[in-house]
Amino acid sequence: MKMCFHWTWFFIFSVFFNITVCFQCFNELSMVLLYRILHIYSLNAHIRVSAILCVWIMPESWVKSAGFGAEDLVCIAKYAERAERYDDMAMAMKLYTELEGKKELGNEERNLLSVAYKNVVGARRSAWRIISGMIKPDLPEEKLKCTKDYRTRMVKELNDICNEVLKLLTDYLTPNAVSNESKVFYKKMEGDYYRYLAEVAGAEDRERVVASSLDAYEKAMVIAKELHSAHPIRLGLALNFSVFHYEIKNSPQEACRLAEDAFSEAMTGLDDLQEDSYKDSTLIMQLLRDNLTLWTTDPPENEEADAGDN
Repeated sequence: MKMCFHWTWFFIFSVFFNITVCFQCFNELSMVLLYRILHIYSLNAHIRVSAILCVWIMPESWVKSAGFGAEDLVCIAKYAERAERYDDMAMAMKLYTELEGKKELGNEERNLLSVAYKNVVGARRSAWRIISGMIKPDLPEEKLKCTKDYRTRMVKELNDICNEVLKLLTDYLTPNAVSNESKVFYKKMEGDYYRYLAEVAGAEDRERVVASSLDAYEKAMVIAKELHSAHPIRLGLALNFSVFHYEIKNSPQEACRLAEDAFSEAMTGLDDLQEDSYKDSTLIMQLLRDNLTLWTTDPPENEEADAGDN
């Protein structure tokens, strides 16, 4: 009887919301009321979040107003990932990180955050490359200006995302990291997002962001020595740091040295690696080998193919 009462309320509010949406009079207060009623009647997080998602995709402002809990935000992130709505996923994990405050994120939450922002920033990096490739000297002046203006918009979006991640790292993630895994993971992440900034930085900013990326990677490499030689986080760090040297520092020799050392050290430790890490480690080792093949066979002037990173 109690569950029937729950769904009666849900049905009433669903009808109400569909009417308001049809007549374009939807507002945040209505959504907050629905969430709070579902919360009062103690429906579990999956049902609460599913109910909300069935009615409307949520802006950050009302998610904050509704008072979503940590469990709800993780549910949202998982659903958003399945729907390939990575901006929503990143928003949920950003709020989750802020909500957790001084707590260290668990492995699952840490990976959700990383996957979300990697996809969000990856879409902008790809867009920037495509638009940059369209800028040709022989373009008509009007088209050239339009293309450059659009690329400037891509750069702003990419900068905003990277700075948002770097702020989360500075304010929450790095200070609260306790385990060596987390410390390496977040320092690597810091190096990655400064590297993304370096890819699109103007002459006045490039030296600063390159130095910041290098500093973060080097600090991560020091801590990573405490991890197993074939640990996926350690290997992922070596992979991305080698890409940094190849693409940002234009130092193919150092890039190859890093990749070769990481691959060789991992090979000696694969036999005693934990089973749950084996698949991830071998995948990253394959990326290291692919990059080495690319870097040692392609002439320097060929910049068509991008190195793989983690």
